[in-house]
Amino acid sequence: MWSVPMLNSNFARNVAIVASGTAAAQAIGMAFTPFITRLYGPEAFGLLGVFTSLTGVLVPVAALTYPIAIVLPKEDSDARGIARLSLYIAFVVSTLVAVALYVGGEKLLTLLDSQTIAPYVMLIPLFMLFAACQQIARQWLIRKKQFSITARVAVLQAFIINSAKSGFGWFNPVGAVLILLATGGQAFHAAMLWIGIRKSKHYQNGEKRESTSLKVLAKRHRDFPIYRMPQMLVNSLSLSLPVLLLSSFFGPTVVGLYTLTRKVLWIPVTLIGQSISTVFYPQFSEKINSGKCGKNLLVKSCITLGLIGFFPFLLLFIFGPELFSLVFGQDWDVSGEFARWMALWLFFVLITRPVIAAIPVLSLQGVFLFLEFFALILRASAISIGYFLANSAMLSIGLFSLVNVLVYLVLMAIVLRKSGVTPGCSHRGTA
Repeated sequence: MWSVPMLNSNFARNVAIVASGTAAAQAIGMAFTPFITRLYGPEAFGLLGVFTSLTGVLVPVAALTYPIAIVLPKEDSDARGIARLSLYIAFVVSTLVAVALYVGGEKLLTLLDSQTIAPYVMLIPLFMLFAACQQIARQWLIRKKQFSITARVAVLQAFIINSAKSGFGWFNPVGAVLILLATGGQAFHAAMLWIGIRKSKHYQNGEKRESTSLKVLAKRHRDFPIYRMPQMLVNSLSLSLPVLLLSSFFGPTVVGLYTLTRKVLWIPVTLIGQSISTVFYPQFSEKINSGKCGKNLLVKSCITLGLIGFFPFLLLFIFGPELFSLVFGQDWDVSGEFARWMALWLFFVLITRPVIAAIPVLSLQGVFLFLEFFALILRASAISIGYFLANSAMLSIGLFSLVNVLVYLVLMAIVLRKSGVTPGCSHRGTA
């Protein structure tokens, strides 16, 4: 008989820690959101959406996704070496991006039809660097299973940043405030995680000097910059694509409506999906590295997420417009219409969080990269068809959501099949 993973003591305890911190942070954000949406309005959120879409595309490049590899080495000394390598790369890449934007930022924004954020373009490399530092710290804490630190920091960051949005918005409710606070929020979150690491009992345990050179570590984990970084870059571009294309086709107001919808619907994905995948990743990695079968854990984690997310997303699909108008004000009722279609997409994002986490462990990064390239073409085509065929943002978002459902179904099938042919799965009943 299978035992549901959330009932296993260590797994359940760690998921509960991560989920409680994420839940508290999301609850704080949702408590502030009705007030913030009435202060700023769709256009200000649209400006923030364009900025975060551009930074979202560039953040995976910042450290070439090496931070994700911090969890994998058996020795802490090698993990620390990867953390240092990631930090050095992030500093160099962010500097190069700053120079490029200083020289050609105006032309780039004109090409993307995103001139509205021109005054804030030099914040992009800072955002990248802070985000990379946050990723490095977070992956180290995941490796050491210090989930309580990430939970506490998430709560503190949510309260301070949302308080700042409300306070500054009371006097000057413009998109510039949201952009500045988004950048500052990355810096604050990274700083608090690093402080948590330094105070942790695991700080500098073992050898202080890495046993393997950074050059060797970079080569050993080169599949991350070669496969995972392009994959995440393409995936980020795919997720940012609606904002960039909607901004070009329909203007900042529609972007603002879409941005709020995605933010709200990402809450269960972050709350439950990220909590389980954060705990799942090191546990699945340990199983595969020790020659055991991880397919049962993967399947059970996906089923658990599906059961948890089914009814919340069903309610959004049925009552989306009414819920958004009630909570956020009448200006946001169209967001509720968007939510009906996007609920289908984000339900599959939720249940495939463990699938995504399993990809580097199963050495499927090359396959994932190919799938993302194919998905990017489909996503761009879906949004463009909605515009050119009917000049309808609703049709664009509906087609985009359905394409994403298809992509995640294909990805799930590939990863589940691969997880069942690992050496530890060769005998029926292997756990």
